[in-house]
Amino acid sequence: MSLGADARILLHLLRGAPRRGDHVQRLQNFYAPQAQGYDAFRERLLQGRRELIERLPAGIGERVVELGAGTGRNLEFFGDRLRRFASVELVDLCPPLLAMAKQRVDRLDAEIACKIRLIEGDATEFRPAHGVDCVYFSYALTMIPDWRRAIDNAIDMLVPGGSLAVVDFHLPPDAWLSNGFWRRWFAHDGVWLSGAHLPYLRHRLDTVYCAQRYGVAPYLPGVKLPYYLFIGRKGVAASNEASRHD
Repeated sequence: MSLGADARILLHLLRGAPRRGDHVQRLQNFYAPQAQGYDAFRERLLQGRRELIERLPAGIGERVVELGAGTGRNLEFFGDRLRRFASVELVDLCPPLLAMAKQRVDRLDAEIACKIRLIEGDATEFRPAHGVDCVYFSYALTMIPDWRRAIDNAIDMLVPGGSLAVVDFHLPPDAWLSNGFWRRWFAHDGVWLSGAHLPYLRHRLDTVYCAQRYGVAPYLPGVKLPYYLFIGRKGVAASNEASRHD
């Protein structure tokens, strides 16, 4: 990505997220001007996505859903594994980002592309026609105001034994001094960091994998951004709770 393109993205970030309109309108107004350069700039910012995808326990004939899929960049981390899935549904509220996802899907092999469905929808409300085997969020929970509802919805759509995976920014409990800075920094752009994601995920699911890491911050030498990876399995208790919601 060119320095000029980076500068345009940085300018939008410095201006911050719009304050007017509902959540959908704010997302569209903020990301529409960034859509073309979205992936290239955030490639260096959003760490751990490839690792999460590689660790996903999704196999042959299974149904996969990404909530808050944006431009569909994570599809490329699956590689040839996409051929094995029965279906992949990408859900996002922001039409400009979904338009970029459509361009990406259109470039795929027809055998793979026919399995992928793009859906304009809310991660807290979308429900697939059938139960799915794997749901994942990639830097999406911090952009969803009611993130607990999004997690609950994801768990409810999973079949018993299905997997929920998340990679996102994090507020480590032992870094209270820097946490305040990062919370204010990201809130300016409509990203709401929380230290409560992991405890809630562990409460609702059987933990399969969990790691807390630090990644680089573009144009901020030496600055490290905390993030986490989590993969959990829907057990009996979560399945029973989901049945009470139906």
